[in-house]
Parts: sequence; structure tokens; C-alpha cells
Amino acid sequence: MPHPLDNVLWNCFSGPHRHVTIGTDDILRYAPGFSPIIGFAEPDNPNLAGLRDHTAIGEELYCDGWSGESYPGWEIHRQTTMFRMVYHGQAPEVDPAPDAIRLGTEHVEKAIELATLTNPGPFGPRTIDLGEYFGFFDGDKLISMAGERFQVDHYHEISAVCTHPDYQGKGLAKKLMGKLLYRQMQRGKTPFLHVISTNDIAHNLYLKLGFQDYLESVVRVISRVE
Repeated sequence: MPHPLDNVLWNCFSGPHRHVTIGTDDILRYAPGFSPIIGFAEPDNPNLAGLRDHTAIGEELYCDGWSGESYPGWEIHRQTTMFRMVYHGQAPEVDPAPDAIRLGTEHVEKAIELATLTNPGPFGPRTIDLGEYFGFFDGDKLISMAGERFQVDHYHEISAVCTHPDYQGKGLAKKLMGKLLYRQMQRGKTPFLHVISTNDIAHNLYLKLGFQDYLESVVRVISRVE
């Protein structure tokens, strides 16, 4: 029987996040304003034609699990692989970041600015609506954040973990991750995350924190060209 994390994007988009996705019965994407991500019912044979009416020409979209040849009318811009990692560590006994600020609509502009600078992955103005997001500020400047995105069954993703380059090395992202681990596990959830395979520093950090590799999958950035 397939594991919920084997095709987590589709399982999330066709399940808990169906209300914020658009598409057809075998291909879905987040609605405009959310992260530009696609989920395929069949990653080995995606029905990209089903997104034609839901995607602008030139709009870049991220997808997972599809490694076949490109389709007519679509272009593959970038390709890499990422690890899907599941937390197997102990549940934190206390919240390590009680002073972190819960991010809301008033922080969207600052969150996009930080995500654009640090590139933790696709991020849109409504991404913070998908779960709890927390951050640290220096004055009115957002310097570190982390939050939640995909969810399926009892699994809940930790996402958009990033810190401004001028504030790295202070353990801010680690504290925010600990906060999310604490809160998710208090709710009976199993945390998981994604990290680009070539990002050895982040990958090794997550291993030390108690995450283990579940699988490695192909990630592509594609767009419709006609």
C-alpha cells in the first residue's frame, strides 16, 4: 500500500488543501497567491494539459517526482533532487522559542522579502495561510522565520526555514524549528521537511536534529510556453 509521503503533494492537494488548489481530477496546483507548486496524481505520466487553463504562459511552477521527457508546450527550466526527511527524534519538552512572533497578514511583505533574499523554496503572499509561521525580528526587520505547509494524515511539513545572512550562526532557525516540532508533536503530528540534496549544511543539520531521509525525488521548475 502506498505511503502518504510517497506522493505527498498530490495527497495534500487532493485532501487537506483541496480548498486552496485548482486544476483537474488528476493534476492540481496551489491557487494564485500561494506557492507555485503542482501535484500530480501520476507523477510518471502527468497530465500537464489539465493545467493549461490554470497557468499563465511563462509562469514558473515547481513539481516533484516527474523525471520523464518534457511535454509539447512546456519547458523544463531547472532540475535537481531533494530529500524528504521525517522526524524520528524525541519530542521537545519545552518551547525553545517562546519569544518568537506569530506571523500574520501584516508581516507578509517582510516574509516575502526574506524568502526572496534567502530562497528557502517557492513562497507566495498567501503561503503563511497554510499553517503556523513564526519569526524573529530585529526592530521591525524580519531576520528569521519558519512555518508549516504540506500536510497529509498525521504528517505535517516544516517549511520556509530561513535566516537573513547578517544574522546566521546564532541558532535562530534551529529555535524556530524546535518551536514547530514542539507544537506539532503536542498535536500528535509527525514533522517532516524537504531539503535540496546538494545543500549539505542544511541536510547534516536536520540529521543531527533527529530527521531521517525518507526518499530522494526529482524536483523541476517548469513553465507553459504556448
